[in-house]
Amino acid sequence: MSKRITVAIDGPAASGKSTLARRIADKLGFICIDTGAMYRAVALWALRTKVALSDMHRLEQLAREANVEFVSGSSTVLLNGEDVTEAIRAAELGDAASQVSQVPSVRRALVRKQRDIGEQASVVMEGRDIGTMVFPDATVKIFLDASPEVRAERRANEMAMPAAAVAQQIAQRDLRDRTRTESPLVQAPDAVYVDTTGLSIDEVEAVLLKIVRDRTSNGKERTH
Repeated sequence: MSKRITVAIDGPAASGKSTLARRIADKLGFICIDTGAMYRAVALWALRTKVALSDMHRLEQLAREANVEFVSGSSTVLLNGEDVTEAIRAAELGDAASQVSQVPSVRRALVRKQRDIGEQASVVMEGRDIGTMVFPDATVKIFLDASPEVRAERRANEMAMPAAAVAQQIAQRDLRDRTRTESPLVQAPDAVYVDTTGLSIDEVEAVLLKIVRDRTSNGKERTH
């Protein structure tokens, strides 16, 4: 039986993690786990149930009880059986998810869920602390990055918002992610750094697939 493979992709907001993780997982036949979607799902549930984003106890309860599922071969995200793929991408959910992710007990609850998934199958998992905290022994670790200007432009195009406003949001998100006490955004020492500035999505995909295949054989660990 071939060994389960874990590909960890970390990086700041709008670096292309979600899109690339889905494409790489599809090519390798792995399950794609968007950890950011898990925090967004918890934030969505909190907003719907009027739970204050400062109520750490209730947020932990929601994180523990949330059943977040990813549909293989698609970007579909289910929360307690409901398709919330579009709902969690609403503009206000980004900031709410960032606040939720600051709660240590929420992070611990979701990390347990992420590890459970990774123990069942080969996965491509993306987020901000996958290679450092969730799967420190991941088979392959990649840190995606791009210039702040390019990241802001990408997100602005996705959300149809002014680039200046998006740039401010991303700067604030970067600051929170890098300075939080629990699992801050840092590049793992053994992660391969990939700067996507100036590269097309196809070019980045090719780079990442080569990195994975240099360490595995089309998703199967080398034995030599």
